[in-house]
Amino acid sequence: MAETKAQYKKRQVALLMVLLLLWEVGSEFMQYSVLEESESGTFVANLTKDLGLRMGELAARGARIVFKGNRQHLQLDPQTHDLLLNEKLDREELCGSAEPCVLPFQVLLENPLQFFQAALRVRDINDHAPEFPAREMVLKISEITVPGKVFPLKMAQDLDSGSNGLQNYTISSNAHFHVVTRNRSDGRRLPELVLDKALDREEQPQLGLTLTALDGGSPPRSGTTKIKVLVLDINDNAPQFAQERYEAQVPENSPLGSRVITVSARDSDAGSFGEVSYALFQVDDVNQPFEINEITGEVRLRQTLDFEKSRIHHVDIEATDGGGLTGKCSLIVKVLDVNDNAPELTLSSLTNVNDNAPELTMSVLTTDIPENSPQTVVAVFGISDPDSGDSGKMVCSIEEDLPFLLKPTLENFYTLVTDGALDRETRAEYNITITVSDLGTPRLTTRHHVAVQVSDVNDNAPAFSQAAYTLLVRENNSPGLLIGSVSASDRDAGANAQVTYSLLPPPQQPDVAALVSVHADSGQLYALRALDYEALRAFEGRVRVQLLDAKGPPRRGVLYPPGKRVGPPGPELVSAARPTRATWNAWLSFELLKATEPGLFGVWAHSGEVRTARPLSERDAPRQRLLVLVRDHGEPPLSASVTLHVLLVDGFSQPYLALPEAAAAAEAARPDSLTVQLVVALAAVSSLLVLSVLALVAARLCGAGAGAGGRFPGPLLDVSGGGTLSHSYQYEVRLTGDAGTGEFKFTKPVLSNFLGERIFRSHRCFQVSAV
Repeated sequence: MAETKAQYKKRQVALLMVLLLLWEVGSEFMQYSVLEESESGTFVANLTKDLGLRMGELAARGARIVFKGNRQHLQLDPQTHDLLLNEKLDREELCGSAEPCVLPFQVLLENPLQFFQAALRVRDINDHAPEFPAREMVLKISEITVPGKVFPLKMAQDLDSGSNGLQNYTISSNAHFHVVTRNRSDGRRLPELVLDKALDREEQPQLGLTLTALDGGSPPRSGTTKIKVLVLDINDNAPQFAQERYEAQVPENSPLGSRVITVSARDSDAGSFGEVSYALFQVDDVNQPFEINEITGEVRLRQTLDFEKSRIHHVDIEATDGGGLTGKCSLIVKVLDVNDNAPELTLSSLTNVNDNAPELTMSVLTTDIPENSPQTVVAVFGISDPDSGDSGKMVCSIEEDLPFLLKPTLENFYTLVTDGALDRETRAEYNITITVSDLGTPRLTTRHHVAVQVSDVNDNAPAFSQAAYTLLVRENNSPGLLIGSVSASDRDAGANAQVTYSLLPPPQQPDVAALVSVHADSGQLYALRALDYEALRAFEGRVRVQLLDAKGPPRRGVLYPPGKRVGPPGPELVSAARPTRATWNAWLSFELLKATEPGLFGVWAHSGEVRTARPLSERDAPRQRLLVLVRDHGEPPLSASVTLHVLLVDGFSQPYLALPEAAAAAEAARPDSLTVQLVVALAAVSSLLVLSVLALVAARLCGAGAGAGGRFPGPLLDVSGGGTLSHSYQYEVRLTGDAGTGEFKFTKPVLSNFLGERIFRSHRCFQVSAV
């Protein structure tokens, strides 16, 4: 009993020292308690009051709770910031048979960074009843056993602790036995059966008893088992073990079936009374991790061991001879720790993380840091290893060539900080690997990755690609001509790198803004008007580039197609000397509405130039008439049209054919006598032509009358073109066989303009005149 009290005092002193060490590590130590199996959301404490903070200061400073092993047993109420239970707690699952059951945790305040040590004690409730390892125990007692003999019994197991644990035993009423409860060295209660009256095999060879185990809960719980007593004949020697106490050491990673130890017992009796068999008598848990060979006494492993769950096992072994006498010994198995747990790392970011979770245990963490920030805390993390000795000692490191540092705060707590300001233009992203290794054999390592994105700030001014630009342009250029471009760039990114261009006239120079315009976005330079070499041979201008104003859009021109430019419209060129205004109303587009020969000519939509669309051929008419439409882009759009007469000639060495308007003017300039002669001649020719046509029509009508019974009449259709260069043709028209349809069939022309066919047939150029 003296040894038992000493061991108990040592354990209490060790617990007290651990609590004192935890008190010294943090700035303040707090301890709370809660009953196991309490519902989630149960109030634990007012953390604001306990920490001496003002109302709302916990939320402002980013308070969070950190448990070892990433278990979140407690939570902070988002409204009141009271400390609440996050889940139901099972004391037996968390601490086993250890008492008290204390779960240490830390309270982390992010801004400014501060830690508080605390602990949560889980108090036991009476939620387990005592349980015997077997439903029935068999005792073989010789009939010559004297009263007062004590027979140890298998004790019950109660997972509860303290007063809720197993307290005593009772036995059913009988005339031969009573039960007493004895305390073991480890604090457990062992039942012993005491013989009150001698047994008589001839009178009663067998007895049945009921053993009951009671705990101290309210109401108490109980468990029972049957005791079967067999009365034997005389056997006056019980087996004796070679040692009363055996000890063995087993590594926790030993495979199943591994030999632990071999025990041995001897019996002086002869015959069956001297034959000894072995069995495990008492176990620490209902699930026994060991087994014994009943003949050889060899103890082997039947379940895997875990040093982190249980470091020592107590096993009682019983040897029984053929006469029922027994001997007992104890076996203590110590579990040896091996390095089978890799270090654990719990990451908590204090900057902008790509996840909304307040507590992160992950392999990759991404955060953003402005490039001009001073030394900044990137992440806070804790490391832990459940192994013991060197296997539980850890070292933490990052790559040496990075502008980041690891700073220890509390024991096994670190902060990852920047080593000064960063430069996005030098490097925009860092991938940091945090390596945690233990000192066991072999070493186990855990790696976590932190991706740091360096966000841009506007710390670079725009710069031109050249110090000066020299541009050449021919005189008499068309307004809106692209004469060159300037280019500037900015090393920043996004909106900080968007630049705009503008003109600044140098001192004592012409008004450059009235001669040249620069596109605000592209830097392209355009001539605003035609330049005259004799009037101005050279001039200088300055282009300013600056960042776009993020508070409003930059000043921009209106899109307008520059002369002779192919492709999408370019910017309209507006002189800076006058107020800038929207000029969509002056954006012109040209369209060819009608042509004598469709597909022969085309009009460029932006410049209005008329060009041939294909090579000329002998079949093309010598006179072409084109109708061109020009419209603006105002609201509503306005338009105008012009008619172009094109004469195809053999070459410019020949005299041009006069247009109808020119011929009329020449006729008006001739003497009156010649005019009269021409009128008379024209009237005669016209009359002859009319008579010829009437005769031809009469002949056709007569022919049609003669064949009136046929299905296809043969009328003539006169098709005349409109305009000054029109041609007249007569076509023979036939209706189709189906009289119900409105389709026509055109055959060869009856009469054509032979004169025109003779004159315009050779290699041709063209001249364009507008009317």
